[in-house]
Order: sequence, then structure tokens, then C-alpha cells
Amino acid sequence: MKRIAAFLLLAAFSLAGAIPVQAQRISPQEDARRSSKAAKRQQKMLRRANKKQRKAMKKYEKKQRKATRKANRHYR
Repeated sequence: MKRIAAFLLLAAFSLAGAIPVQAQRISPQEDARRSSKAAKRQQKMLRRANKKQRKAMKKYEKKQRKATRKANRHYR
């Protein structure tokens, strides 16, 4: 049992050591680039969501105007 555990630990450490150092540590420039990219992505998603919201509000308002006009027809 101890041999299996030792072997598994050895395999895990060897795999961790096989990963290049570049992949383990991110430079400040790379981190800044990634965060700005993520911010741009977030802004784009917000713009799309806002556009959908505006479109839905226009559609709702149009429906309301139409319903009001239809209701007012019966009073004439």
C-alpha cells in the first residue's frame, strides 16, 4: 500500500515538473493583457444585453400604444 502511494506521489510530482515554467507563472504584461481582454468581452456582452433590453422595451411600448388605440376605438 505504501509503495502504491509513493508511486502515485512520484508520478504526480513528475507531471508537475514536466509542465513548463512559462505555463505555471504569468507575467504581469500577460496578466494585464488577459484582464483587458476579459473586460472588453464583458463590455461587449453588456452592450448586447442592453440592446436586447431596449428592443424588448420598444416592442412592449408599441404593443401598449396599439392596445390603447384599440381600446379607444370602442369609446367613439
